Amino acid sequence: MTVFELNYLVALGTIALQIGAVVLLGVFLFRNNPTVAPIADLLGKWGLLLGFLLTLASAVMSLVYSEMYGVIPCGLCWMQRVFIYSQVVVFGVALFLKDVRAAWYAIWLSIFGAVVSLYHHYIQISEGSALPCPASGGDCGKRFIYEFDYITFPLVAFSMLAFVIILMLLVLHRQRTTK
Repeated sequence: MTVFELNYLVALGTIALQIGAVVLLGVFLFRNNPTVAPIADLLGKWGLLLGFLLTLASAVMSLVYSEMYGVIPCGLCWMQRVFIYSQVVVFGVALFLKDVRAAWYAIWLSIFGAVVSLYHHYIQISEGSALPCPASGGDCGKRFIYEFDYITFPLVAFSMLAFVIILMLLVLHRQRTTK
């Protein structure tokens, strides 16, 4: 598979995540509606596993790009990776211990990672931004993926992290309602 084909597939997956996040937000906002409540409960029940699989897939894909395709992560990319990779461990431990409280850690890690992602996306979209970039391994403004005229690596990370935040809110809601 060429990097261009992989970029296209990642971009389609990102659009699916963005649509999914909007749907999840709707489910969260209307979680007490009798029609939506079973869906919210199901997502809350399986949320930790879904979060684990999603963050694991994100971590693996970032390694595929850097190790197989030679994409050198910049300083901001590394910061985003820290927030994503650590969640793989958090979700893995939470699943092993059956500890729903880990959703709080995932939410906060996702919030911080999402802020970095949005900042990085702005740098890449603005082309020549005056904002500083802590580039240690590469140029933060260089786009390795730019599909559908808006999807960049930072936006991929932001979309995944936003999805995780909303999913974990559903997990916490289920925990509160089943006590």
